[in-house]
Amino acid sequence: MFFYLLSMRGDCTGISFIDATALKVCHNLPIPSHKVFRGSAERDKSSTGWYYGFKLHLAINECGEILGFYITAANVDERSTADWITQNCWGKLIGDKGYISKDLFEKLMTTGLRLITKLRKNMKNRFVEIEDKLLLRKRAIIETVNDQLKNISNIEHSRHRSLRNFLGNVASGLIAYCWKEKKPSLNLNFKDLVSFTA
Repeated sequence: MFFYLLSMRGDCTGISFIDATALKVCHNLPIPSHKVFRGSAERDKSSTGWYYGFKLHLAINECGEILGFYITAANVDERSTADWITQNCWGKLIGDKGYISKDLFEKLMTTGLRLITKLRKNMKNRFVEIEDKLLLRKRAIIETVNDQLKNISNIEHSRHRSLRNFLGNVASGLIAYCWKEKKPSLNLNFKDLVSFTA
């Protein structure tokens, strides 16, 4: 299924978005007695609080098509998989503050990919092109994709009985999303942005 999913990936358009989303496999109260994912799932804290499970790292283009994905334990740093899931990308990569890293920025630049993120409060201001500011405002597209994967494709639930069942469920949900005719899209490319900011 994963090989088939890899064959359904979209093409890079020069504008890509990256994010990681939590995949909870258990409610918080029964975490100490949970046995199915013992040794593979981990605890981590998201914007909504602590959870137990995995993390789906995802990269999409501005048409909402999946460019790359990676599944890790919940406590794995988002930056550690960024270069792997974007290995076929070029142009601009828009991410959240969790991807801020000088080493990652330089590594991606060597492959022709420029990482764009917002600044943390304790960071000095720097010049940001108008085009990049507009793209940062459009980063919600990948949040929409994550929301559809969870609520329509059902890649997250707490009824798994094995790790194989979990991976098969995630793969089938991603495949179902790839087959969708209407995906979240910005209908943008570099030419549109240049004409818009000119």
